[in-house]
Amino acid sequence: MQNPEQIGDKEYMENNEKHIIDSDPTINYRGWRAMPFIIGNETFEKLGAIGTLANLLVYLTTVFNLTNIAATQFINIFNGSTNFATLIGAFISDTYFGRYKTIGFCTFTSFLGLLMIQLTAAFKHLHPPKCGKESKTCIGPTTGQMAFLVSGFGLLLVGAAGVRPCSLAFGADQFNPNTDSGKKGINSFFNWYFFTFTFAQMVSLTLIVYVQSNVSWAIGLGIPAALMLMSCVVYFMGAKLYVKVKPSGSPITSIVQVLVVAFKKRSLKLPAQHQDPMLSLFNHVPPKSVNSKLSHTFQFRSLDKAAILVAEDKILGDGSAANPWNLCSIQQVEETKCVARLLPIWVSTIIYHLVVIQMLTVLVLQALQSDRRLGNTNFKIPAASYFIFSMFSMTLWLPIYDRIVAPFLPRLTAKEGGITVLQRMGVGLLLSALSMIVAGLVEERRRSFALSKPIGMQPRKGAISSMSALWLIPQLALSGLADSFTTVGQVEFFYKQFPENMRSIAGSLLYLGLAASSYLSTFLISVVHNTLNWLPEDLNKGRLDFFYYLIAALELINMGYFLLCSKWYKYKATTGSNLQLNQLPKQSETSTIGI
Repeated sequence: MQNPEQIGDKEYMENNEKHIIDSDPTINYRGWRAMPFIIGNETFEKLGAIGTLANLLVYLTTVFNLTNIAATQFINIFNGSTNFATLIGAFISDTYFGRYKTIGFCTFTSFLGLLMIQLTAAFKHLHPPKCGKESKTCIGPTTGQMAFLVSGFGLLLVGAAGVRPCSLAFGADQFNPNTDSGKKGINSFFNWYFFTFTFAQMVSLTLIVYVQSNVSWAIGLGIPAALMLMSCVVYFMGAKLYVKVKPSGSPITSIVQVLVVAFKKRSLKLPAQHQDPMLSLFNHVPPKSVNSKLSHTFQFRSLDKAAILVAEDKILGDGSAANPWNLCSIQQVEETKCVARLLPIWVSTIIYHLVVIQMLTVLVLQALQSDRRLGNTNFKIPAASYFIFSMFSMTLWLPIYDRIVAPFLPRLTAKEGGITVLQRMGVGLLLSALSMIVAGLVEERRRSFALSKPIGMQPRKGAISSMSALWLIPQLALSGLADSFTTVGQVEFFYKQFPENMRSIAGSLLYLGLAASSYLSTFLISVVHNTLNWLPEDLNKGRLDFFYYLIAALELINMGYFLLCSKWYKYKATTGSNLQLNQLPKQSETSTIGI
């Protein structure tokens, strides 16, 4: 969310519906001079966080001796809580502390959390004893050991709650959005931002995971903690260069006001639809509002009652309502409608993200009971590293789509851009269902080979399938393609369709969808495990393939729901210029967020 103090005064001229924009000369935008510190902070922060979370399932099952189901549930709950907390972090940042202080505090909190997790591996009394090779039972963690571990993840949760929703906007704050060079700088920053994310994931899923799995957990978890400390140092080194936007209050208050006032005036009658609502309803736009002036719409028309002006309503000298809890402007109402229209689309992404959740959790269990040897060598690819193939698929497809497919599509559709953002998201939903079908077929093959041609045994697990784990690549590749359509499209869709002063909230919607999906995955796994026994400790004795087919069915049902919502949806229409509409990077400049 851009602050009026940063972008300059913006006055709405009712007679010609144009904005007059004057840059604030008191702000010294350092632009790229501040980027080494911000991008450096982002790189080290992501290396630290992802380096720990990427291999977490293996750590919980091999070091803390948790069962597969318990470890999977722990990860799902943690990921869900972390992603949900981003909404709270965005609210606190916008309302009280600002992005600079929020990121600084939360980065240091993340370091403390990673340090505590590393200590659980470094000191023997902080984790249970190792299972013997011939042991059929293992000693689980004590209450104290589990409490110490959970405390570390609690600090990590607080850190992610502030860093994730604020980091992208904080980098964009360093450029002047009213100049051509500033706009180009913002787009370039988006490019570098998502590049660091991809780089961090690749390093974490290969080098750091390898050290954890094959060298030492203490060293492998110490590296992310050290990188997070480096992130703190780099961030504060650039403190004197940053543009530090002051908190301007939460835009959520405006939405709540509209809902409350509309309920209070629910018995009043609205003007006829043929009448101009700008003449019959309260029409006021603050002179320094950063939001584009929205056209009136007839969806959710009952909310228009919040803008009905009655005799008891008083207007101040500047044209604003004396009591915003008794009278709202039609602009406020339309901004609330923007959010209301988006919510059904957002709900569809909850089911979609189930695929991503399985690729980060259950697929690791598949890999552990597959032949992970590379060729005829004794080198084994770490189970958590297979997710990198999903990233490769996404990063390879995005430039192909941007440079070849996207320019060709307008010739087929006769539309600018070829397809709409919602159509692009729909393609990803179909691919996600297909990836689960392929995952089920591959699991059938893995299980069949494990029961007929096993190659060995592992403690607490069944036979290792002679099927190469490289057979997991097709489902991962399809998942990556789905992300390049749906997740990237989702980021663009929310960024463009939310009011400008709510883009911090828009940035948290992706994480909220992941949070809800993590909780839903936890529920599904619990029900399936306790009632159908498809997911036992030994996958060879269960039917993981049926679980994948169940998710595929849910994805297809979800796609039907999404198509209905898309047909009903009306894109945001403005009557004034939108300062930030073109600040979103092209698809080739955007990545997905897997954790």
